[in-house]
Amino acid sequence: MTGVGNGIGRATLLRLAQEGATVTGCDVSAEALEDSARALADAGLTAKLVRADVTSQADVDSLIAEAGPRVDILASVAGIMDFFLPLADTDDATWDRVMAVNLTGVMRLTRAVIPLMQANGGGAIVTVASKASTGAGASGAAYTASKHGVIGLVRSVAYFYGPDNIRSNAVLPGSIGETAIGTTAAPRVPWAMERAATTIAVSPPPGHPDQVAAVISWLGTDEASYVNGALVSVDGGWAAA
Repeated sequence: MTGVGNGIGRATLLRLAQEGATVTGCDVSAEALEDSARALADAGLTAKLVRADVTSQADVDSLIAEAGPRVDILASVAGIMDFFLPLADTDDATWDRVMAVNLTGVMRLTRAVIPLMQANGGGAIVTVASKASTGAGASGAAYTASKHGVIGLVRSVAYFYGPDNIRSNAVLPGSIGETAIGTTAAPRVPWAMERAATTIAVSPPPGHPDQVAAVISWLGTDEASYVNGALVSVDGGWAAA
């Protein structure tokens, strides 16, 4: 799984380890991995932690090698925001980085585990999308486009590989506290943030990473064996507003 250094990723790491899974997790930040290692130790749990950047094919290959040859569940959690930049203010560097982390990285990891899951009779792929996957007022252009793309990827995998007993589902968090994604969320264009405020105003209070981790974990279990291609909102009802 990816993004285990903080927030939803760390909560999912701890939950899966607590439930008895053999977990290999990665994060781009070595310091964040150390914090997660301490959290595991404090809870009396173990997992294999690897520093890896999901935008690097070489790092993805190394991560899969560490986790393989059997992968039953892939949880793609890593993600960044885009400073709420509307399209006319979006620079190429921001666009490319957001797409690389949020969409291309997910694609590469998913592509890598499919043959392993086929060889082992199936598996579960759970990808963290976003409230921004189904609307336009929760972030800037790059983040919104990347998370819309994630939904297309998730459903394509569900359609083509469902007959191989591979399930692909997406979790759509709303506002979640105690994550590091805020480092790429500070708005850079005041008028765009003012516009987004109309959407943010109807958001429920922030949720906790554990609340998202619980859904990720469930989607990876046999209890969800007939759930495939689903978009599961974990946003306190924000999607209903």
